Amino acid sequence: MTLKGARERWVRTGGVELCVAELGDPGRPTVVLVHGYPDSKEVWSEVAVRLAGRFHVVLYDVRGHGRSTAPRPLRGGFTLAKLTDDFLAVVDAVSPDRPVHLVGHDWGSVQSWEFVTVGRTEGRIASFTSISGPSLDHFGHWIDARLKRPTPRRAVQLLGQGAKSWYVYLLHTPVLPELAWRGPLGKRWPKILERAERVPGGDYPTGSLPSDAAHGAWLYRDNVRARLRRPRPDACAHAPVQLITPRQDAFLSERLYDDLDRWVPRLTRRTLPAGHWVPRTRPDQVAAWIDQFVTSVDGGRPAPAATGRHADRFAGQLVLVTGAGSGIGRATAAAFAEAGARIVAVDRDAEAAARTAELARLAGAAEAWAEPADVSDEQAMEVLAEKVHHQYGVLDVLVNNAGIGLAGSFLTTTTDDWRKVLDVNLWGVIHGCRLFGARMAERGQGGHIVTIASAAAYQPSRALPAYSTSKAAVLMLSECLRAELAPRGIGVTAVCPGFVDTGITATARFTGVDEAEQLRRRRRSARLYGLRNYPPEKVATAVLDAVAADRAVVPVTPEAKAARLLSRFAPRLSRRIARVEPRL
Repeated sequence: MTLKGARERWVRTGGVELCVAELGDPGRPTVVLVHGYPDSKEVWSEVAVRLAGRFHVVLYDVRGHGRSTAPRPLRGGFTLAKLTDDFLAVVDAVSPDRPVHLVGHDWGSVQSWEFVTVGRTEGRIASFTSISGPSLDHFGHWIDARLKRPTPRRAVQLLGQGAKSWYVYLLHTPVLPELAWRGPLGKRWPKILERAERVPGGDYPTGSLPSDAAHGAWLYRDNVRARLRRPRPDACAHAPVQLITPRQDAFLSERLYDDLDRWVPRLTRRTLPAGHWVPRTRPDQVAAWIDQFVTSVDGGRPAPAATGRHADRFAGQLVLVTGAGSGIGRATAAAFAEAGARIVAVDRDAEAAARTAELARLAGAAEAWAEPADVSDEQAMEVLAEKVHHQYGVLDVLVNNAGIGLAGSFLTTTTDDWRKVLDVNLWGVIHGCRLFGARMAERGQGGHIVTIASAAAYQPSRALPAYSTSKAAVLMLSECLRAELAPRGIGVTAVCPGFVDTGITATARFTGVDEAEQLRRRRRSARLYGLRNYPPEKVATAVLDAVAADRAVVPVTPEAKAARLLSRFAPRLSRRIARVEPRL
């Protein structure tokens, strides 16, 4: 098969013919995508089409894979030196006058580390993005360090990676890998990828898979043992490197890259919660990070550095926060902005949303937009969702933060009071999850939904029947959504802040009292919350930590944590506390 809309050419080198595909304008910066094992260039198809609008994108089938011919004999035909010859032949053909931006996945990354660290390619590579494939030289030094200076932690790391590398040992056995790939394994591989890695079906992998995998076994046999035994001492990168690490990689430990700064003077780190085949499962995020990195390097600006908290996790991601005009919402938008995310600040107060978007840009957001919307208005939320998806893209993180406060006896709470608090606190969350969560699920690339609930969700109170009910419903909705969306790679977190010094006390309503008493109680509540002095920035930090770790329920303040423990282990005491009438 061919990539749709691609221009093909053949490049002769070292006794083989390489099939090269090109997309985009050749006058733009060239991005070369190198595939891994047991893939062909089509593993990059989803990423390539996303990059083609801004770059000259080049993909080629590694020798013996896809439509490229195989060396004869196979033994000795896949050495890193010959793969480097192939790479130079391709870039000389597609970009003879300018260096290229190199991207490799799996064995494409392994061989690309060779390209970016040997002298004869210096000046031909402008940048390198590595995904799920270490340098064999760096790996060799990593093993040596743990064997020569063993500690319990290093021993665990060594044994852990040794277990993950089980397939490497099998590929060194004669004949059996070829028989397996040309037989039952080759037929079942697409379903294995779909079940184990959540790789969508369709036109990948291609029909050449059995022969690709059989030929590709020689990548391991020709290189792994020889290079691990005698790693090069000078394997330093001569171009900026971006490292993208899937945290759920079944084949490679994150610890492999602990010493990478020693070999890469200009290193940018990225992580994402995904398995090994991210070019297929997370093409939007991979393409966005490649775009950002290549643009920064090609534009002569410093490469984006992962210096802030969670910058390696959220940089370039699209994050929407409701109720972003103040308090926890504004702090959360700013925290994601500091991590390099793109921010959509939503608030019913258009000016407040605009101020938050401006603060997000100042804090480091790649981009930030303000969108006025009332989360309780279903039609307004539908219009917002359509605009966001068409103009900015599908969200990576949704933070349902907008909420209002309501206090007072159940017997003095009117039907209108109930309707107002449920419309914002519960229906606002439902609208957000339904409209934005559905697009996340359709995209099939994971994501995360955060709902800002409350400690009141699990700590009953005679003074907060309506508010507590709305937040308890939000907590249960979050738990149900988490169960439903987990198979789609979408995490759901309920954050329960507790007493936080925000502006909610200034707008909270108290039932059964006149306006003068309303004002007095608001002032007293604001004063008490101010004395508590727990800033919304701490809640924002908890939100980012929770998304990064995919936690289900996160009590934030000490009192929220204590109430959670009481509700689970001492519910009778929790109910007795609920009878206490607060003095307002």
